[in-house]
Amino acid sequence: MSSPLLSHLTILQDSSERFPNRAAFKIASEESSSTGIPQWTTITFRQFYEDVELCSRYWSRQLSQKAPVGSIVGLWIGGFTYFDVLHIYGVSKAGYVPQLFSLRLPNPTVIYELLAKAGASILICDSITATFVVGDSPVSVLRTPNFDQIDASLYSEPIPSRPANDPSSCAFVFHTSGSTSGSPKLVPCNYQWLDAAARKASQLCVPRDADRQDVTTWIGSMCHIGQTILLICLMQYGTCLVQPRRMPFSAEELMDMIKYCHLNRLWQFSAFFSAHLRVARKNPELLSMLVNMEEITTAGMALSQEDEAFAYSVGINLKNLFGSTECGGSTLLSVGGKDPAVRHHLRPLEGLSYAFLPIASDSNNGHQSTARLLEFVVLSDSGDCPDVSLRQADGHFHTGDLFQEVAPGSYIFVGRDDDWIKTENSLRCDTKSIEDNARAMCGPLLSECIAVGTGRPSPVLFVETDSDMDHSRLKKEIFRKIRHFHSRRYLHESIHSAKMIVIVPKGTLPRTATKGNIRRKEVESKFKAELDQLYGVVQ
Repeated sequence: MSSPLLSHLTILQDSSERFPNRAAFKIASEESSSTGIPQWTTITFRQFYEDVELCSRYWSRQLSQKAPVGSIVGLWIGGFTYFDVLHIYGVSKAGYVPQLFSLRLPNPTVIYELLAKAGASILICDSITATFVVGDSPVSVLRTPNFDQIDASLYSEPIPSRPANDPSSCAFVFHTSGSTSGSPKLVPCNYQWLDAAARKASQLCVPRDADRQDVTTWIGSMCHIGQTILLICLMQYGTCLVQPRRMPFSAEELMDMIKYCHLNRLWQFSAFFSAHLRVARKNPELLSMLVNMEEITTAGMALSQEDEAFAYSVGINLKNLFGSTECGGSTLLSVGGKDPAVRHHLRPLEGLSYAFLPIASDSNNGHQSTARLLEFVVLSDSGDCPDVSLRQADGHFHTGDLFQEVAPGSYIFVGRDDDWIKTENSLRCDTKSIEDNARAMCGPLLSECIAVGTGRPSPVLFVETDSDMDHSRLKKEIFRKIRHFHSRRYLHESIHSAKMIVIVPKGTLPRTATKGNIRRKEVESKFKAELDQLYGVVQ
């Protein structure tokens, strides 16, 4: 007999019974103690479960008047707080399907379009996103209440019984982290997919010391798959999650969490961890703390070779996790350890169905070679293969991520087969669409252009021109012409001011020798100092 499907709700109930008095969350207080030591409020697993129960009754009462159980309901919230978790889980436990939007998509028109595509007629906003919803809305808009304002008498009200988790039933609707044709794509996640994502925890989140509780911190917003799946995985082992005051959190706050919350494992996007390493090079106390962490797992993209070499040289126990939104955030994990020859090699997680297929240009080669470029493909029979709407004609999910096999079953990432880059928080950005729009809208103002920004908060548009126009005026004119296009995009994939446009003389940008195409990585390397200055990077 097959085991029942795991989900966020079944795992929460199980954890509340196995670890009732353990801390599930530590929530930072805005005030410090009289001694100046930061303070945190502890939420136990039992309290977490009971708070979700209360929240589910609240949302059952609110939503049942507007939509039948099983309907998709949009939540446009920050996703960085314990109370955001309660609202997401509460809506789900009330029998509805959360469609999650974060503050990174600030255009309500795009939100409405995505709600319509998913068939949702209700949008729940928090105090911040509600300010974006002005005038007539095509959907019913509800506000999240302050949790302490929810009537505790609701505990006595029955909650509608939820049907057993059917493998094909939708559990969540997320969205791709980058836009295509001016809008992200829907990423529906069914319970079979959620179960597969949850079971990856046995390869990622098992505590090294069974007698001690692991303590970690948030990796991002609950409105994105990474943090949602991380919480689901960590709950299974009774891990405590420390809520930082802001994201990304500073090196000083990281030190406080280690000192006072006993943080012992860190999950963080690579660009954010690089910022901590920059501080650690000059701060022996932080460096010692990082070295003494049981494990640090970076995600989204690989650390720079310089940062990785430094981390290993000082003894930081480092691993890298490779994944994507569509596949539940994790697919391959680096070997780690002390052997410099293999520690950075990536290996697929076990129990899933993956393939590394030669790309078209290599498929007709008459011999095998470790230098061949292989595309990472999630096969249709893999539990974490995304919804059929995201698969190609062969029924499989082609990630577009390219690897080389450096040893049997071991791989290194060598880039993508398209024009997408990953920004600072490992969300994707389609650079080609930015460039195509600039060429279409700006015509004779530019000779050529390229968008860059790998590992940065947002892209920068480099423009080659032979125009005699003053560069400051030219930047403003280009921005005026492309502004509408960028108003529909995520914050991390938009040119949000004329400052993020760099003008250079025609022929300045590095190109390939054969076709003369501008080389994105070389532009980022050649103009690193200028980019650091634009982003305010402290060296």
